[in-house]
Amino acid sequence: MEESQELALAQLRKSVEKLSSSTEGYEKPTLMRFLIARSMIPDKAAKMFVDWQKWRASMIPPSGFIPDSEVKDELEFRKMFLQGPTKSGQPLVVCKVSKHFPAKDQLLFKKFVVYVLEKSIASAIQGKEVGDEKVVGLLDLQNITYKNLDARGTIIGFQFLQAYYPERLSKCYILHMPGIFMTLWRFVCRFLDKATKEKIVIVTNDEEQRELEEEVGLEALPEEYGGRAKLTAIQDALLPRATSY
Repeated sequence: MEESQELALAQLRKSVEKLSSSTEGYEKPTLMRFLIARSMIPDKAAKMFVDWQKWRASMIPPSGFIPDSEVKDELEFRKMFLQGPTKSGQPLVVCKVSKHFPAKDQLLFKKFVVYVLEKSIASAIQGKEVGDEKVVGLLDLQNITYKNLDARGTIIGFQFLQAYYPERLSKCYILHMPGIFMTLWRFVCRFLDKATKEKIVIVTNDEEQRELEEEVGLEALPEEYGGRAKLTAIQDALLPRATSY
């Protein structure tokens, strides 16, 4: 298995060079995420990798992160929270959907999605980035109304994960899903690939709640969901000292 991985990595590097780019500076764990996302097919993984490089250059400032000031309008809703680490050492990202409203400025919203993902991943880094850090997501749909429904925003979030953050999502739990969300969710699922769908758990019974508690751990899980932690808004979350954000 290791030998086949090394062969695929070598082919990926060559394919990236053929696309007038380079994998210099990227370690094996990072490159493997793109291979896994493209079923270990080097040419497809190379295209995805180069597309990601171009997208990142256009979306992420030279400083390497999006400052709070650029997404302050979205941060003011205090709908995103950063918890953790979970039992497996991964950050827990919580979204209270009842505090979300469809964005009028789509570019701002996309920046906000990137801000959330970048800061969440950065919180998993201890010292130097390995490249295979993952996050756990939790979507809380309690008390949502029609005003909170946002098919476009939900699709953007998952599409960014799939296209630009491959293999970064460990698992995503959805809590308190009401009937008004079902039609929207069925529509969103059309845009999700098989690997992403398999990581999503809609918590509907005690067994699935126990799985959530076991997977995340009571120390990281907020009190609202059966744990012991206090919610921390993502803009208030402190990152490891070695990580600049």
